[in-house]
Amino acid sequence: MSETVRLQKYLAGCGIASRRKAEEIITQGRITVDGEVVTAMGVQINPDRQKICLDGKVVTPHDDLLYVLLNKPQGYVTTLSDPQGRPIVTSLLHGINTRLFPVGRLDLDTEGALILTNDGDLAQKIQHPSHEVTKTYEAQVLGLPSEKILQKLEQGILLEGKKTAPAKVMIITRQTGTTTLRITIHEGRKRQVRKMFQAIGHPVFHLKRIAYGHLFLQGLLTGKYRILTPEDLKKIFIKKIPLQSNK
Repeated sequence: MSETVRLQKYLAGCGIASRRKAEEIITQGRITVDGEVVTAMGVQINPDRQKICLDGKVVTPHDDLLYVLLNKPQGYVTTLSDPQGRPIVTSLLHGINTRLFPVGRLDLDTEGALILTNDGDLAQKIQHPSHEVTKTYEAQVLGLPSEKILQKLEQGILLEGKKTAPAKVMIITRQTGTTTLRITIHEGRKRQVRKMFQAIGHPVFHLKRIAYGHLFLQGLLTGKYRILTPEDLKKIFIKKIPLQSNK
């Protein structure tokens, strides 16, 4: 007799989305099991005996997992569709016919490293707070923040009623009226880096993510992508704070 599995885990394993996103899809009423809409979490299904559909199309598992690192340009949204008609990141994956989804997101006006995959379990692992996967950004901010002010970010500051986890901040260059810094965090709140610098009085006007863990862009041109190897994937989960930029 075949085994049962949680619906959201099955959807993630089929490459529909990360497990967290799969839960959103379920609550939206887009999933049916044997023709019946399912919106509850934790429902157990038997994929060998039941028909699972997303938006009326049968969901089937596949064995070909694919991992891509994209250098996202500004002006692209990290969703699979956009009602406003803005360009989506998957349109940049020329030559890839596999349906991939972005792991987390980058704001419309933020560029840089974005992983896309059809492996829902890996996506869940990267995004889950317990794994503390670091993300490193280069931020150009207005003004010349002092070391004392930057220490506030390293110690954690209050944002929207909740203290941020400690960050690692390093000054790269100071120009007339602006400063370029590197900041490493392991949280994933919405527009977190921008809000952190805004909170200390030095708003960001250019932001680029350069790494997940120790997986850097490594010269990848804006708008281009590369296929990740098993060795690349291991670098994502290295917890030591990266010291090199390797743009």
